[in-house]
Amino acid sequence: MFIVYAIYNSKHNKIYIGQTRDINLRLKMHSDKIFHNSYTSRFDGSWEVVYTEKLPDRFLALKREKQLKSYRGRQFIKNQIPG
Repeated sequence: MFIVYAIYNSKHNKIYIGQTRDINLRLKMHSDKIFHNSYTSRFDGSWEVVYTEKLPDRFLALKREKQLKSYRGRQFIKNQIPG
């Protein structure tokens, strides 16, 4: 099982979309800035999960991730952000 997710940093109004097997571990990695040169490590403040979707395999997860990274997909994610 793979999870496509979107996280949001309200301090900088930034969205990150990715896929993983373990959403809790991945959120911790983003929040703790484990990868110093990654996109999410560039922004201080906390990241919160605003969208998740479970898919049966990595191929479908990557396909859905790509869809969500499109203009229409990002608009969909923006509508999921509270407030």
